[in-house]
Order: sequence, then structure tokens, then C-alpha cells
Amino acid sequence: MNQYEVAVLYHPDLEVDLSKAEDRVTKIITDNGGKITATDNWGKRKLAYTIAGNEHAIYVFYSVDMPPEGVLKTESTLNITDEVIRFLITKPDVRAIAKAEAAKAIKAEQAAKRGERGDDDAKDEE
Repeated sequence: MNQYEVAVLYHPDLEVDLSKAEDRVTKIITDNGGKITATDNWGKRKLAYTIAGNEHAIYVFYSVDMPPEGVLKTESTLNITDEVIRFLITKPDVRAIAKAEAAKAIKAEQAAKRGERGDDDAKDEE
């Protein structure tokens, strides 16, 4: 099983009842051997350019564990799904993500040390 990120742009008219469309996409992924590990709904956003006459779309991102052969089947099914106006399936760069998280932790640690020194300096001045 490989990790994938699936970005789905739903039709903007589905804002009121998005759950049915999300259930359909979830079923498509699970029917092709995938398992959704995380979902991130960004809500309705303006598109950079018009797609199928729409200026807005509902952005939803899924983190999925799926076998490689399931990706092609998922793509072909999402291609003909009416609720989905665009989608993108990518394989995340796990090493780059880990490196970024490590750098973020180091930066936070350094900021905490500076914060401690900054408090001491303020006490000395009083």
C-alpha cells in the first residue's frame, strides 16, 4: 500500500449538501482498495481560472493508502463523476515532509530559547 494525496474540487452548488458527493468519492476510493486516513475540507474558494463555467469550487483533500493499481481505476471513475469538476492524485514526498517537520521543530526550539533569554533581559533592566 502506498500513500497518496487526493485533491478534489467539487461543484460549488454542492455546498449545502456536500456529504452525498463526499460519500460517493469515499466509496470510489474504498472500492478500488484504498483507505482514507485523513480528510481536510477547505470549503468554497475562488478558482484561478474558470473551469466548466464555474468560478468557485469546494476544495477537499484526502490522505489515502491505496495499492498502485487502484490509482488508475480511481482516476477513471472520478473522471466521469458529475459532482467532481477537477481532481489530482499525487504521491507525497515523505522525506521532504519529515525534513520540513524537523526544521520546524528546531526553529521552535530556538525561538523558545530566545524567549527565555528575552525574559531574563527584561528582568535585569527593571
